Amino acid sequence: MNRTAAQLAVHALEQLGITHTFGIPGVHNTELYDEVAGSAQITPLLVTHEGGGAFMADAFSRVNWGGMGAEGAARAIGTLLIVPAAGLTHAASGIGEAYLGGVPMLVITGGVRSDTPQRYKLHGVDQLEIARGFTKAAFRVTRHDAVVSTIFEAHRIATSGFPGPVLVEIPVDLQLFSAPVNAPPAWRPPEPTAPDVAAIAQAAELLGRAKQVGLFAGWGARHAQAQLVELAELLNAPVATTLQGLAVFPAEHPLHAGFGFSRSAVPAARHAFKGCDALLAVGTRFSEIPTGSFGAQVPADLVHVDIDPSVFGANYPARVAVEGDAPVVLSVLLSELKRLALVPRRLAGESTLKQQIAHDKSAYLKEWLAHDSGGRVNPARFFAALRTQMPADSITVLDDGNHTFLAAELYPQPQGAQLITPTDFNAMGYAVPAGIGAKLAAPGREVAVIVGDGCFAMTCMEIMTAAANRLGVVFYVFKDGALSQIAQAQQRPYQRLTCTELGQSIDLAGVAQATGAAYLALPDDASAAGAIAQARALAAEGRPVIVDVAIDYSKPTAFTLGTTQTTFGGFPLGQKLRFVKRMLGRRFFS
Repeated sequence: MNRTAAQLAVHALEQLGITHTFGIPGVHNTELYDEVAGSAQITPLLVTHEGGGAFMADAFSRVNWGGMGAEGAARAIGTLLIVPAAGLTHAASGIGEAYLGGVPMLVITGGVRSDTPQRYKLHGVDQLEIARGFTKAAFRVTRHDAVVSTIFEAHRIATSGFPGPVLVEIPVDLQLFSAPVNAPPAWRPPEPTAPDVAAIAQAAELLGRAKQVGLFAGWGARHAQAQLVELAELLNAPVATTLQGLAVFPAEHPLHAGFGFSRSAVPAARHAFKGCDALLAVGTRFSEIPTGSFGAQVPADLVHVDIDPSVFGANYPARVAVEGDAPVVLSVLLSELKRLALVPRRLAGESTLKQQIAHDKSAYLKEWLAHDSGGRVNPARFFAALRTQMPADSITVLDDGNHTFLAAELYPQPQGAQLITPTDFNAMGYAVPAGIGAKLAAPGREVAVIVGDGCFAMTCMEIMTAAANRLGVVFYVFKDGALSQIAQAQQRPYQRLTCTELGQSIDLAGVAQATGAAYLALPDDASAAGAIAQARALAAEGRPVIVDVAIDYSKPTAFTLGTTQTTFGGFPLGQKLRFVKRMLGRRFFS
């Protein structure tokens, strides 16, 4: 039979369960878009910018591929359908975010004609070379009979081991012209691999004999919440999470201590982990943010569980390393701990630890609630009002900035909740399109986006995409007229602000009018509950909503204070003296 590469590509995507594509059509992929238009399964979503499309695809995967997506769309991953060259470079930030975040993504691009000899063709760049640094793999299809198998292989690579994006370039001539091919193969999901039982037995022995175990969970443990809870209770272990893993352990559990456990963590986590002589780390790479600029003190008896063996020993040496998927490994670990019966039952210790965590959490919240915000919105009061109203299964999307760490410290994630945020790649502008992608993946769940005004300005026009598709997402814009996270970092060492104050305050009401969104003002604490309720009601009608939050950023987070101290403490003595001299000179003589 004769088939075009476009026909074959859409067949492959349907076999993989793909339900949505994100991108913009152009001369090198119109044939692909025409075939997608004829699919009863796949909906192409037009975005305003490929960067926004890539952030949408990233969030779609985080919500849907994790088994929490829309009915009938289980396991579908985010898929880009973009033009070559500029389409790829525009999308690069979102692809890079997925690459460092461990998020599976298919990147399907057009390509220049491969059947003509001319040079200097439109979009004529080496996309595979460009993509090399931020994809797991990149393929260029050269034959019609390789289209389906290449896309299948790309999906396998994207979703196996440490997940990530994979690019497939399909030249435009293959899309346009047909060629004889055999019947395309059917997709067969890969078989799961068995865990290392011997390594798990060793881990159980170590953890069972420890005096006090701590549990550190990242996004890689998101499917193992039940096992994490059982392990924490069995071991009487305080639990901290990474930033991306904030929702992997229920915040209402008495052993939940907070985000991280380094000097940059909240008091509950710092105190709870202080006496730990062993640590069980699951689904985390010990990267810079959750370790507070690598300031975390990790016990020598570290048991590290991760699906990616390359993370073992990268920053902290593991006594026992176990490669495997978290739910599988932890289920075997639980069985082995129970069989060994080594875990002491220190009921008094259990009570003391839980009481200390509860006391520290309460004291920290009271400190924030008592802070004078000068008539603006106190972050703790805003998040308390939001938490009171939002359903337990809601999805929260954060951007990069001061609001990220405020949410991490002041907005607890209950059982059933999901939180997504840029982490190691840390791209500003993530949250607005990511919130749209999350809502597409889970239309029956409420989505709240928390974003600073600097980040919002980068991608806010994607709200047009939300309005066009009647996606009721609420965008809470923390507006202070500055890039506050960096401004706070500049204030003390430099005694001045450079390029962190927004030149003109963004007119959020104007953005709402331009994009088809509703607009609400939230100028003070007293208006929080009413504005949130109104925003949720409008979103329930399928309308995106922009909420203008006059946030007070005058009080720094524990993360900001701790990370600043850790970073400065790591400087050589001579450089410390140089910074102090400059700071004092500018303070008193400028």
